[in-house]
Amino acid sequence: MADDIPFDKKFDLKPGEAETVMPGIRRVLCNNPSPFTYKGTVSYIVGRGRVAIVDPGPDDPTHNAALLAAVRGETVSHIFVTHTHRDHSPGTVAIKAATGAQVLAEGPHRAARPLHVGEAPRLDAANDTDFEPDRRLADGEVVQGDGWSIEAVATPGHTANHMAFAFKE
Repeated sequence: MADDIPFDKKFDLKPGEAETVMPGIRRVLCNNPSPFTYKGTVSYIVGRGRVAIVDPGPDDPTHNAALLAAVRGETVSHIFVTHTHRDHSPGTVAIKAATGAQVLAEGPHRAARPLHVGEAPRLDAANDTDFEPDRRLADGEVVQGDGWSIEAVATPGHTANHMAFAFKE
């Protein structure tokens, strides 16, 4: 049955290079390949002129510089964060400091459920427990920028605060 589902593993994006995925969407790959990130974490840039960045990635100065180079001459108005694993949210601090953009997400990191008796927290090292958005988004909320709009879609599971962002255009 698994053979019935094709999986294209081709992904030729080089770390630090901005690539247009479709009109209004660019992506930049961070050089942090692992079993969890595949070739690396991908950050997205939405719009042109006044833009939003989705998932600034890890606290990686090289990736931060690549993201900022990709938006040189533009204004970053929003930073969206899908969830608080260390490969997605810690770069927010540097990107916000450089741009002054508003940070939007479902909320800070939290446990998905109460721990059972005798159970210890797992994978705490993977969680960005310092993250706090400037504005918390609710499921279905739409944020508009210049020529773009993004709908917040609550998708808890990967983390309790996981959110997908639908590009409405």
